[in-house]
Amino acid sequence: MSGATDALMEADFSFNVSDWKPEVSYDVSGDTGKLSVEQGSSGEGVCLGGEVRNERYLRFNDAVPIDLVVEMGAGESDLDLDSLTLTGLDLEMGAGETTVDLTGDYAQGFDASLEGGVGEATVLLPSGVGAEGGLGKINAEGFSREGSVYINHAYGDSEVTLDVEV
Repeated sequence: MSGATDALMEADFSFNVSDWKPEVSYDVSGDTGKLSVEQGSSGEGVCLGGEVRNERYLRFNDAVPIDLVVEMGAGESDLDLDSLTLTGLDLEMGAGETTVDLTGDYAQGFDASLEGGVGEATVLLPSGVGAEGGLGKINAEGFSREGSVYINHAYGDSEVTLDVEV
């Protein structure tokens, strides 16, 4: 999901239902910009049988601090966020599978909230950054459970801490 050059975002969209054409907008208020990429509605009378395609490849400028909010419906997603300058992450997903890569070399900690319906979420975290999280049913390799949260070996000792809630 990262890799834009000088632009804030570069994107490729592939869809075969015309009502799904994405709407992209950018608004500035003070010194904060808000970039929005929204899917158009499926419209009435759209037959979703057969081969439908709705793919998005978004690449963001790695140097621009970003508080990322992602709202997804059903499907599969791969969020490669490891090179972004994240200041926060709020991910809401419907049914499906997603992988979220947060293994970046972060200069500051941030809160990440991942909420989903039926499906599976794989969250990759950096080993050298302290992390804690209250998680559902998980396989947390490299983490130990302390009460209702899981922590890694660097928690409390590293300069940067990620607070991840799944």
